Amino acid sequence: MIGSRTRYSPIVILFVLVVALAWTVVGGGLHGLAQSTALIVAIAKMDLGAPPNDFDFARTGQGKPGLWRVVADASASNGRSIEQSDADRTDYRFPLAIHRSFSAKNVDASVRFNAVAGTVDQAAGIVVRLIDPDNYYVARANAMEDNVRFYRVVKGRRQELKGANLRVSPNEWHTLGLKADGENFTVQFDGKPLFTTTDKTFADAGKFALWTKADSITRFDQIELKVLP
Repeated sequence: MIGSRTRYSPIVILFVLVVALAWTVVGGGLHGLAQSTALIVAIAKMDLGAPPNDFDFARTGQGKPGLWRVVADASASNGRSIEQSDADRTDYRFPLAIHRSFSAKNVDASVRFNAVAGTVDQAAGIVVRLIDPDNYYVARANAMEDNVRFYRVVKGRRQELKGANLRVSPNEWHTLGLKADGENFTVQFDGKPLFTTTDKTFADAGKFALWTKADSITRFDQIELKVLP
């Protein structure tokens, strides 16, 4: 009847609301929803030869700031990786690629890396709770020294908190993980926990970064950041 109002049961109304919410997530809200808890850096969508999207670049120590580019890499998961290729031999030099839009206190970060070359060093690292290029935590693996170390960097000076000696083969992909949960930190290598330690130096949220040392030419792939409660 014209002018009459159709009545729907509560079940029908609930169904419509669920469908509408699902459409919002799929159609436009999924990216934002996913980023509220996790971020996977889409290297495959970045332009070859260009700096990686959504990263800023800096350096701890002395020497050149570093040269970060997206390169073709058949051994990478999607045919491309992020490479630091400036071979400045300054020993106390730590180029950083800092993710512009990600910041968290508690985070489970992981990355695949390949230590391609280097005569002074062959290192790869992941940084969390970065305040600025001179203050942060970093877990780093070294293919020249065959070890993994966890540092805090305070006013530009590295202070080792814990480490482990193990084989880190060059020219081969490995996985490095760093979990920061309050004052507790866990470092993983190739999917296995290496060690845990505690520290209270940087207790607030900070940025994530990729890290290398001296003349290390290092490639990075499968960067995944999970925000923890």
